[in-house]
Amino acid sequence: MQHLLTSQPSSLFSRRTFIKATAAAASAAALASSALARDYGPDAPPSAYPEPDVLVHNPERFTAKIGNTPIKRLYTGTLWAEGPAWNGVGRYLVWSDIPNAVQMRWLDEDGHVSVFRNPSGNSNGNTFDYQGRQISCEHGGRRVVRYEYDGSITVLADEYDGNPFNSPNDAVVHPDGSVWFTDPPYGSWGDYEGNKGEILLKEAVYRIDPSGEVTLLTDEIDKPNGLCFSHDYQRLFVADTGPGDIKVWDIADDMTLENGALFSDMTFDGTHVGPDGLRADIDGNIWSSGGWVGDGFNGVHIFAPDGERIGQILLPETTSNLCFGGLKRNRLFMTASQSLYAVYVNTRGAHIA
Repeated sequence: MQHLLTSQPSSLFSRRTFIKATAAAASAAALASSALARDYGPDAPPSAYPEPDVLVHNPERFTAKIGNTPIKRLYTGTLWAEGPAWNGVGRYLVWSDIPNAVQMRWLDEDGHVSVFRNPSGNSNGNTFDYQGRQISCEHGGRRVVRYEYDGSITVLADEYDGNPFNSPNDAVVHPDGSVWFTDPPYGSWGDYEGNKGEILLKEAVYRIDPSGEVTLLTDEIDKPNGLCFSHDYQRLFVADTGPGDIKVWDIADDMTLENGALFSDMTFDGTHVGPDGLRADIDGNIWSSGGWVGDGFNGVHIFAPDGERIGQILLPETTSNLCFGGLKRNRLFMTASQSLYAVYVNTRGAHIA
């Protein structure tokens, strides 16, 4: 996602100029917790149980909170952290630092963090396919690539209808072997998160067939960003960072979008939260990162399948993306501005990450 306050199209400003929180919302956030005041440093005191920054809005529907586990900051030091993806074979998490054009890796064995890939083409979203190969969306190269077992790179898609993509942002894999991805313009608006260049395509969501054919799924969306399938692959959710909401479609024949609708306008107690990354759990709930509005709203927002917000995870930084990982896929990893966070939850991610 592009985040420079320069002379960019007005849609960049509209998604960052959010309505201020009402006094009631500010009071509720203060009563719940102050994530900004929390010390996450190496000498921080132990967290109190139950974890105060995992909020339950509907106890009958949000049962993922674990009473005796804390939110942990695993790393800090990136410029803009994005695209977390869990590798179950290697037991590591990979994520992108887009402006620094590197991918980072956190090892589950001892928490060691190192540069995993340099340069990364200003990669944003990452995921792994069902053969364990990493797939990345490159802002700099305006393409979606796959890293093969021997270290070589296969370009899965770099153009549509004869024109280069804008800056592929996030990708998910389907059991049929296809790769679905979003293509907003953020990485081509400037040189900070990619390479400044001309925008030749309408922002859209695409599908790459195992044969290599690229199909436009929908361009009836302003700035498609994070995306995820429902737990049963019957629906597709997409974060639209133009108006700052989440949209949903039914999936027909595993490859066609129908019945587009608004899933959440991301406005709570008069405050509009900017969505970004999306993930589904095995219970059908949708987990969305959020930010740009400060304490009480930055972090993760959890929705029931019908769109009701049932829980929250508060973080002290604008949160870009998230994924489920760990041996049981019951640990939520969250990239947030300069840092990587994690918390165990009483559910599991619905898909490989």
